[in-house]
Amino acid sequence: MSTLTRFLTPALCASALLSSAVQAEERTLRVYNWFDYITPKTLVDFKKDTQVKLIYDIFDTNEALEAKLLTGNSGYDVVVPSNVFLAKQIEAGVFQPLDRSKLPNWNHLDPKLMKLIEANDPGNQFAVPYMYGTILIGFNPDKVKAALGEHAPVDSWDLIFKEENISKLKQCGVALLDSPSEIVPLALQYLGLPPNSSDPKDYAKAEALLMKIRPYITYFHSSKYMADIANGDICVAVGYSGSFSQAANRAKDANNGVTVDMRLPKEGAPIWFDMLAIPKGAKNPEDAHTFINYLLEPKVIAPISDFVGYPNPNKDATDLVAPTIRNNPNLYPTETAMSSLYTLTPLPREAERVRTRIWTKIKSGT
Repeated sequence: MSTLTRFLTPALCASALLSSAVQAEERTLRVYNWFDYITPKTLVDFKKDTQVKLIYDIFDTNEALEAKLLTGNSGYDVVVPSNVFLAKQIEAGVFQPLDRSKLPNWNHLDPKLMKLIEANDPGNQFAVPYMYGTILIGFNPDKVKAALGEHAPVDSWDLIFKEENISKLKQCGVALLDSPSEIVPLALQYLGLPPNSSDPKDYAKAEALLMKIRPYITYFHSSKYMADIANGDICVAVGYSGSFSQAANRAKDANNGVTVDMRLPKEGAPIWFDMLAIPKGAKNPEDAHTFINYLLEPKVIAPISDFVGYPNPNKDATDLVAPTIRNNPNLYPTETAMSSLYTLTPLPREAERVRTRIWTKIKSGT
């Protein structure tokens, strides 16, 4: 070996090591997801399987995520907006189209659910569903029975929207989501009107219905009801499907004598999706696709459903989900129920203003 070679070889090795170190540093994936919405084991296994450094941050409202996205530089490679917000963000041009050639596990997704999502993401170009759920009725069977008798219509929106029912439930407490974009469409649909209506006359009718029942509503809040129904402080809530599953588990763990049940009303309900998307300014779109594809693996996504209490849209993962979740028709809707579910879409600006205005009036009760 020549003297020159002896000097170059260590230098080349050092250069190669430095290059490898730089590449390893470059393989950093930044994910922004909802609070308590994945198993810790999933993140550990992903890092171990891919050797990708994972920076995982959390948020608790769509508005917090949107504020980051609309700056044009969120700093994240994968984000998880809900479907209605996704639609607005697609329109604003904040996401890059997915490369399906890098998502071989796409074929596990349920085509029926993907069709519903097209209302917010035409052609399913920009996002993949992660979890989904419905807005339904959670209730304390003992307290509702005491107030309304054996035949209380817990499987119908009549429980909420008929004054003769909700007036009797006032004594044990009724909570509604603090969400005009979800509660007002429920009222519209109950009245036989389009849940995504843009007609001010339709909103006047929804306002009249909600003002009629307003005196009997204990409060509006989008998370407080979970603890309150688990503790027996309220007896009925309109909320998210998985939250009642979690509340039932809390009550059981507390051994406090409270039972929490839920029903997907027979008239239908909104179905929502939390979506995996890649911001346009993502620094590592390659590993973003790797992460999304990893979550599309049936054996990966099923334990996450068990952990968070929500169904996933992966048709080949259903049999792997815990029977208590997959066999509950209020969490995993039946084929019949699925036909009555509807997606919500962003409203034109004027209709949004009308809805916001009537919600302010409804909440104040004046």
